[in-house]
Amino acid sequence: MTSPALAQQTDFGRMYARKIGELPEVPSITTVIGVEKMDLDGWIGHMAATAVVQDPRLGEATGNSAKLKALARQASKAAADYRDAAATRGDRVHEYCEQIALRALGKPHQAAQARDALAQNNEEAYAGRFDEWWESYQVQPLAAEVTVWNASVGYAGTLDLVATIGGRLCLIDYKTRGTGRDGRVKPLDPKVVMQLAAGAKAEEMVVDPASGTWEPWKYSQDPMLLGVAIGQTEVQTVMANAEVLPAYWSKFWSLRQVWGATQRVSEAGVALREVGPPPPPGASGDR
Repeated sequence: MTSPALAQQTDFGRMYARKIGELPEVPSITTVIGVEKMDLDGWIGHMAATAVVQDPRLGEATGNSAKLKALARQASKAAADYRDAAATRGDRVHEYCEQIALRALGKPHQAAQARDALAQNNEEAYAGRFDEWWESYQVQPLAAEVTVWNASVGYAGTLDLVATIGGRLCLIDYKTRGTGRDGRVKPLDPKVVMQLAAGAKAEEMVVDPASGTWEPWKYSQDPMLLGVAIGQTEVQTVMANAEVLPAYWSKFWSLRQVWGATQRVSEAGVALREVGPPPPPGASGDR
């Protein structure tokens, strides 16, 4: 996936600038959502334990403390390695989806190269399922990888696709997902509703990131908000329930306030100062 030109990684998470080369001003949508930390202790422990029991060196390491420690050190990174591999795979799939949209828009594209990159990693099935989805849903793209800004609340983000489907305006977010034991693509996390709701509340969209040119957000005409789970066996499309959007938007707004408060606290200075005991009675010299 093309990295948004205006996005920068900072100590406060990914943030966006108004112009290439300028300092970032607001957090990304995903950074705001990330303020709500997930408890991954169980998953991390499971990944580490699985890595140990599946390691072919386990048998010869039994009874050898040095070898067991080496296995444990490697297994402790299993969750991080899995996460990084999944992120890299997601980038390749997103890149392919973006290039297909650019091709449909008649713009310069590298669709063939993006598909080759998937094939080289035995991931071409993602492209095949996406192509089937694109044709089945008769997607008519309007814009791909659109960076948007909301100055009122203070955040920015990049939407994967703006398109019309069945005559309806749609804001679309892609998620690369694994396959469950039933052969179906794994379902999306409901948090995608927060991401889509924030995107729908955009006030501006970038025209030229190099010059810092923006224009009013022009895709606010009652869009359908779609999450698209792309797997190797199928693609599943889900729509954000309009009845829950106010609640998810409220939560996003609240998380944005927490992000801002956390930044202000970190810049406020020393929080605690040591104080000594008061002087003993009569030590002041008063007579």
